[in-house]
Amino acid sequence: MLTRIRNASMRRQKSTQMPHSNFKEGVVALLAKHGYVLKFEVNEIVKGRKTIKIYLKYANGKSAIEGLKKISKSGQRIYSGARGIQRIGGKRGMIVVSTSKGILPHWEARKQKAGGEVVCVVY
Repeated sequence: MLTRIRNASMRRQKSTQMPHSNFKEGVVALLAKHGYVLKFEVNEIVKGRKTIKIYLKYANGKSAIEGLKKISKSGQRIYSGARGIQRIGGKRGMIVVSTSKGILPHWEARKQKAGGEVVCVVY
């Protein structure tokens, strides 16, 4: 999902589409809430099969997402406690953390004292 968003952003496309999952929907909802994407839609193409359409955000021809890096991968999952979640040095950005309380930005996870899987970094 992150690669599709990154590639569409580099190509200056208005939107991108991908298969649906609740996890993907949670991450995209967080990106939309914090202004990294314009909006998203969940469409049902066939009974039981859904897709997510993400509308990318641009300002003066520049993407709202400067960088998008996957941290936890299928070959090596990265977990962190609430205190171990660090800020992004010198950049205005967000670390996406999957916790038992849902998918949260790093500052909210620290505030709620909830650690979990470090999914990605967005700036």
